[in-house]
Amino acid sequence: MSRTPLIAVPARFSSSASAHRHRALSTARALSEGVLRAGGEPLTVHPWAPDGAEPTHDEIGRRLAFADAVLLPGGGDLAPSRYGQSLVSQDVYDVDHEQDAFDLAVARWALAEGVPLLAVCRGWQVVNVVLGGTLEQHMAEPHRHVVHPVTVAEGSRLAGIVGGGVTASCYHHQRVDALGVGLRPVAWAADGTVEAAESTQAPGWFLGVQWHPEDTVDSDPDQLALFRAVVCAGAGRQ
Repeated sequence: MSRTPLIAVPARFSSSASAHRHRALSTARALSEGVLRAGGEPLTVHPWAPDGAEPTHDEIGRRLAFADAVLLPGGGDLAPSRYGQSLVSQDVYDVDHEQDAFDLAVARWALAEGVPLLAVCRGWQVVNVVLGGTLEQHMAEPHRHVVHPVTVAEGSRLAGIVGGGVTASCYHHQRVDALGVGLRPVAWAADGTVEAAESTQAPGWFLGVQWHPEDTVDSDPDQLALFRAVVCAGAGRQ
């Protein structure tokens, strides 16, 4: 009998946590519970990138050798320098160069090795940057605390999971601008924001979504289906 698929979830740095009395690592409880509800085992991974230098492919491979799939979660903003821009918006927040370096390296490794990858919000932006894309540093009308309908492209992987449309819970003030190489948009908000993308080149299963499926995973079957899709992809890789 095959074992429960192991889903690697890179942690987020937290400036404080009263229970620990020190700086901490965090994973959104709803995100972990989404993986558990979908039949996977979420395993939090400590970001480690001293001096903000990206770990090598082999270093990430050794650390994530256990992973059947990766879930790259939301978080603070990527440093604009990571996508070839200087800082132009004072609304860019919570930049952490070690977090950036680790997330970028994990995304590169998963895409290159064909490890199933579900990238959420910041995670999707990280993948876009890894593939040479750029971000809009601050939207004129941010999608913070916004729940809205999203149109899904027919015939896409996403459509096979959620159908022709989905209700998305969003919390972001940045969005993808230029798409990275080998990405195709497969979902859009009414204002034109690319809400999801797939890869035409990566050897493995990949889906990036701009919204937070964990927000409504306990009440919306479409969001649970996203978690099940990456868990199933991980099971298929075992």
